Amino acid sequence: MIRALARDCGFELAGVTAAEPAADAAWYQEWVDAGYAGEMSYLTGRRADLRNDPRALLPTARSIICVGKLYHAPWPHSIELNDHERAWISRYAWGDDYHSVVRRGLMRLDTMLRERAGPFDSKICVDTAPLLERSYARQAGLGWIGRNTCLINQPRGSWFFLGELLVSLAIEPDMPPPDRCGTCRRCIDACPTEAIVPAGANRYAIDSRLCISYFTIELRGPIDESQRAGIGPHVFGCDICQDVCPWNRRSPVTSEPAFAARHFAPPLEKLAGITEGEFRVMFRGTPVTRTRYSGFLRNVAVAMANSGLARFRGPLEKLAASSDAVVAEHARWGLARLGDRSS
Repeated sequence: MIRALARDCGFELAGVTAAEPAADAAWYQEWVDAGYAGEMSYLTGRRADLRNDPRALLPTARSIICVGKLYHAPWPHSIELNDHERAWISRYAWGDDYHSVVRRGLMRLDTMLRERAGPFDSKICVDTAPLLERSYARQAGLGWIGRNTCLINQPRGSWFFLGELLVSLAIEPDMPPPDRCGTCRRCIDACPTEAIVPAGANRYAIDSRLCISYFTIELRGPIDESQRAGIGPHVFGCDICQDVCPWNRRSPVTSEPAFAARHFAPPLEKLAGITEGEFRVMFRGTPVTRTRYSGFLRNVAVAMANSGLARFRGPLEKLAASSDAVVAEHARWGLARLGDRSS
């Protein structure tokens, strides 16, 4: 019944697991202790302890309904884009912010379940709640956690947003699937910054301090010079480890209109010239605003430098005159890099 209701609410994946401490709680703490969270204090602060038990979010919780919403679009992958004049924005941020889309679906699921099961306590979680959602999704049978740390579903791949509905109902749990990464290392070998690192016992983790998505979205301030070249054309997020995953070869395409691309691979020169107001209008309602205007221009300067195109000297010179010290420094670095390449 749960899967059928979830499909009616727009979710391609659904399963149930018990509302108990996650089996990966200790491993998550090891990840934090290793410093792999970088400067993401929301993963390590006082709310971090809440992740150990979903009942900290809903004391009466007995089950977790885990869902997956497909966002794969019928457009080229990052590894197929060879236009050095264009910027790459992570596929998940092409359309509307997924938080509101997934939440609406979970609200509908909650309503439909109440019509059948009567009153119960519930809480909706979409990414921002302190919950180890990939671990619970795995336990609920939605997929296994791959070496790139994404949840991978065997027939459908990994292009999914995850969400959870905590309920006070006792529902028969599903079983986690086996790990099917085998000996494959394609995501590990394809990462330009070597962010997928060994974590013991055939496990791997993302060292955020080396991750392109972390640099272009989460990191405030300057990007270490040693990492800038590896960022390539990415101005918001990175899809490489998913683009090369064999399980994504036959990934279906989403039918959700909210995830249609608004600005697919926009021209770098256009992005370098937008005002803060234009940035807000261009990306309103999308995840891209998370990086903020100054962070976005910083990323654009790095991408221009990595293009190797002398035509970007003019836009970089304008960015080098920015009143924002971080943007100006990255633009000056870009000019020096283009100068080195031309010589």
